[in-house]
Parts: sequence; structure tokens; C-alpha cells
Amino acid sequence: MKKTIFVVALSIAGFIAVWRFEPMGTSVATSAPTVTSAPSASSGADGNTTADGTAESTQFGTVQVRVTFDGSRIRDVALVQEPSSGRGVGALPQLREEALQAQSANIDTVSGATMTSEAYISSLQAALDAKGS
Repeated sequence: MKKTIFVVALSIAGFIAVWRFEPMGTSVATSAPTVTSAPSASSGADGNTTADGTAESTQFGTVQVRVTFDGSRIRDVALVQEPSSGRGVGALPQLREEALQAQSANIDTVSGATMTSEAYISSLQAALDAKGS
């Protein structure tokens, strides 16, 4: 009987700890990324077109992409600005790969890096709009 009470008490304590857990770096009130610059596009001598997306500010830093097009196809997505901290830093390569595969800004956010993902997608969409895709 003593073991049962002990196990139930530990189970309740563990449940409460998990229930009240808030991951570091999250906040209750979320807001959309702040746009800090306008998108632009230019053509290179090699026939490729490059378009910069908007600089999207998050609590972890600014995200801005530069998209290189080969005709209407996305050839590359490079970072002009990236956050210096937070979980989103590790998500940036995955977001790039998804954008290249999807050939659009219609990509999923990365779990645990939602704000950075949303900023990346917004900047990517602005670059696509600036190019006219």
C-alpha cells in the first residue's frame, strides 16, 4: 500500500510538471513578423534573375532571403540575414530544401521554429512576388 501511494504521488507530481512546462523562448502572446525592408529583383549577366525578399524581424533576429531564378524555376535560396539565436537557426537548411522542392513559398513550418519559419516563408513569398512568379 505504501508503494502505491508513493507511485501515485510521483505520477501526480510528474503530470503537474509537464502540464505547467513552457519551452524556453516562447511567449503567450505571438505576433506576426515585422517587415523592415521592401523586396527587390534584378537580372544578372548570366541570364539568372535574383530577387530579395523582405527583411522579417522576429524576437530571435531578422530573416531575409535572396532567391535566384533560372527562368521561372527557383535555382537557389540564400540567406541575406538570419537570426543569431533560437531554435529557428537549425531549421533554416530544412526550410531552404523544402522551398527548392516545392518551387514556391507553400512550405510547412518547422516544429519548434514557428516564428522563424513564418518569417522565412514571408520573405520567400515577397521575393517571389518581386520577381513576378
